[in-house]
Amino acid sequence: MDPQTYVVTGASKGLGRALALALASDGHPVFALARPSTELDGIGELLASLAPGSRSIECDLSDPTSIATAACLISEQTTFVAGLVHNAGAIAPVKPMDKVDASDWARSIQVNLVGVQDLTQRIYSLLGGEQQSRITVISSGASLRPIGSWSAYCVAKAGLDMWSRCVAEEGRNSNISSVSVAPGIVDTGMQTEIRSTSPEDFPSLQSFIDLHANGDLASSEEVAAQLMPLVTAHSMVQSGQRFDVREL
Repeated sequence: MDPQTYVVTGASKGLGRALALALASDGHPVFALARPSTELDGIGELLASLAPGSRSIECDLSDPTSIATAACLISEQTTFVAGLVHNAGAIAPVKPMDKVDASDWARSIQVNLVGVQDLTQRIYSLLGGEQQSRITVISSGASLRPIGSWSAYCVAKAGLDMWSRCVAEEGRNSNISSVSVAPGIVDTGMQTEIRSTSPEDFPSLQSFIDLHANGDLASSEEVAAQLMPLVTAHSMVQSGQRFDVREL
């Protein structure tokens, strides 16, 4: 496969980092997007050493101005994006619906859903055409079933699944495809954050502590390897479908 440019959000840590490294290791230039951090700087340098043309780009999906700036940088450096991986996400706020702050709830929807649409729309002109562009959305089991105290996350992920289906429908004639995939329970910073929640706010806390203690969490590298065929080679026929990594 010829090297093609990919954009990966939430690429400084966890699954996003593992996916970005897997793509760059295959020779694909990667634009690694995440909030500003030393981890983001480090992954940018590592990716560039693996695939020339790769770089890190600061992008905070809670901030429309940050999204616009990141989109401009991408547009200045490439005329075609072969793949867009929407991996960035936030579990907070983890609180019962009757206690959660409205602004925190709204921020979750912004990061997990609205920011995805904003970024995609801003680089849409770089997608599709003579070659297929593949959008991969990292979903969650929380998109299919309600989890107490995760209302914002569940709603955003359910919306993200439908967003992917809508992109697939509208992009069919433009050679733009989109799939969503649930990655299973991955050993990332999000799991650490979940385990640090108070039991008063999250009644299911102990089950997540037990998953970690029992070694039931998959590594980011393992899941990234399972996802790579979908990220780089899913077909237009598969566009609009939802997958579970445990069934791949």
